[in-house]
Amino acid sequence: MAKNKGIPGKSIVKLGKFVWTTMWQVMMSQLAPRNKTGEYIRPESQFRNFISTKANNPFPPATNRYRLYVGLGCPWAHRTLVTRALKGLEEAIAVSIVYPSPDAGIWVLSETELGCNTLPELYQLSQPGYRGRSTVPILWDSQTNTIVNNESAEIIVMLNSEFNQFARFPDFDLYPESLKAEIDQWNERIYHTVNNGVYRCGFAQTQTAYDRASQELFATLDEIDVVLKTSRYLCGDRPTLADVRLFTTLFRFDIVYYGLFKCNLRRIRDYDYLGVYLRDLYQLPGVAATCDLESVKRDYYGNLFPLNPGGIIPLGPDINDLSQPHNRVKMINN
Repeated sequence: MAKNKGIPGKSIVKLGKFVWTTMWQVMMSQLAPRNKTGEYIRPESQFRNFISTKANNPFPPATNRYRLYVGLGCPWAHRTLVTRALKGLEEAIAVSIVYPSPDAGIWVLSETELGCNTLPELYQLSQPGYRGRSTVPILWDSQTNTIVNNESAEIIVMLNSEFNQFARFPDFDLYPESLKAEIDQWNERIYHTVNNGVYRCGFAQTQTAYDRASQELFATLDEIDVVLKTSRYLCGDRPTLADVRLFTTLFRFDIVYYGLFKCNLRRIRDYDYLGVYLRDLYQLPGVAATCDLESVKRDYYGNLFPLNPGGIIPLGPDINDLSQPHNRVKMINN
C-alpha cells in the first residue's frame, strides 16, 4: 500500500510538537503568570486611589472630569459599563474604547488622546517610568491626567456611591449597607472560582491546575443555581454589585469560556436557573447596550494566539434568547 504523503512523518510530528510546546510555554509565561503547579496567578492592580468627598482627597466627585477607558471584550471593564448604565451616569462620566492589538499584545486607542495612541503610553503619561501591566478598565482624571484607579472591583463601588448627585438613578443602590457583608462573601467566592476561575481553566499550564480550577468553577456554578431557585438575585429580590460582577462572566461563558477556555462540563443555558437569571440581568435597563457579542468573540478568539493559533472566530452562538421573557418572579413564586 502506498504511503499517504499527506500525513507528516513521525519525526516531523515530534519536532513540530516540541517546537510548538516550547513556544507555547514561552508565550503563556508572558500572557499568564503561573505558580510552580502551573496555576494561573492574576497580578494585582497598581492604581488604587478613591474618589470621595473626604477632606484633602485629591479626587472629589465631579461631572465631566472622569473618564473610563474600557475594552468591550474585557469582562472586568464590562463591569464598569454595566454599573455606569444602571446608575444612569452616561452624561457624567465619558467612555473611551480601546482595542487589543493581536501583533503587539497591547491595548490601542481608537484615536489619539492626550498625545497617546496606546494604553501603555497613557499609563506612562500618568506615571512616568511605570513598568507594570497596562490593563483595562481605567478610571482617569482628566483634570490632572492621572489614573485614579485600575481595579474594577473598586471602580464599580465608586460609581455606585460617589456620583449620586449626577446620576439619573441615585436611589438605585447596588451596594446597600444592610447587604454589604453578604455581597462581599459572594464576591470573594465568585472572584476566585468563577470570574478568575474561567481564566484559571483557560490559562492552566498543567492538567492538575486545570482540573482543580474546573472543579471549583462548576461547584460554585452548581451552588449558585440552587440559590437562584428561591432567590431572584444573589442577595434577594434586588440586583447588587455581586450580580454585576457575576453577570459579565456569565455573558461570556457560552460564547468563549465554554470552548476556548475548556470550561465545557456545562453551558450556562443548560442550568435550570442560571440561564434565565442571566436573561433577567441582561434585560435590566441599559445593560444589553453594554454587551457587544462580536467584540467579545474578536478579542478572545482573535487575540489570544496561544489558545487559538489560527485566529479563526466562530460564527455562533446565537444570543437572541437573552431577549426572551425570563419569568423569574413567577418561577420563584412557584
